[in-house]
Amino acid sequence: MDDERQLDEEILASFERGEWRQVKNVRSEIDRHTAYAKAALAKDKRVNIRISLRDLEDLQAKAAAEGVAYQSLMSSVLHKYVTGRLVEPQPAPVKRGAKKRAG
Repeated sequence: MDDERQLDEEILASFERGEWRQVKNVRSEIDRHTAYAKAALAKDKRVNIRISLRDLEDLQAKAAAEGVAYQSLMSSVLHKYVTGRLVEPQPAPVKRGAKKRAG
């Protein structure tokens, strides 16, 4: 909830600084951006690939855990990769503390 409150405060501050402007033809802008979204999301090509059974089973398990079809998961991962938004998970930081040694 804190993230939402912070975002609300940032938007309000931006508005108060006069960074927002009125769109003259709202319907035209909505139509234009709708067309952009449709074009970006169009799935008009079929691709066949070979992957190992183990990778396929792992993909299917991850997709099931996320509640999506495995083909959709594969498509999403590929899209993120080609748009430069696929990020590798960072290793968890090692907690360092004073531990007493036996002996």
